[in-house]
Amino acid sequence: MAKYQHFEELPVWQEAARLYHTVLDLLEEPDVPLTQGLRNQLDRAALSVSNNIAEGFERSTTNELLSFIAIARGSSGEVRSMMAVVKDRPKLKGYLATLQKIRSQAESCARQLTGWAGAVDKLPFEGRRHMAEKERASRETAQKARTFRENFLKNLKADHPLYNSPEARAARGEKLEK
Repeated sequence: MAKYQHFEELPVWQEAARLYHTVLDLLEEPDVPLTQGLRNQLDRAALSVSNNIAEGFERSTTNELLSFIAIARGSSGEVRSMMAVVKDRPKLKGYLATLQKIRSQAESCARQLTGWAGAVDKLPFEGRRHMAEKERASRETAQKARTFRENFLKNLKADHPLYNSPEARAARGEKLEK
């Protein structure tokens, strides 16, 4: 996740936004025979996918992020369910391609969210904000250890057993013979 600075850069958020646009295109058709209740629920569920991805991305802890990923995945399931319920309605035959596109986009979101949750579950830290700090501290510690070792080897006395080792000679800038 470190490579993404904003939720809008996440491929899954982009897919969720496309899902919502497809739903809006359907709902904006003047004569689509859908009940007002289904229209409202479909609109809210489709928008909920991208909104929960965004909210989870902005949270601090892994558990919060995972909760919002689960909610987003649930909303994508809700969209798929509505498409499954209405797909066989005779009055909607002219909209089958759009209904299938919505279902397919919701499935894509669900798959990506499942993958993201699995990856987040394996992270060795407690949330996004801690990652940079822990990674930075780890790198600083490793660099300090390398610097200490190089200085130690560079300043060995000639009678030290490691003085003529390839690593000590390299630390002193001596050319190694092959």
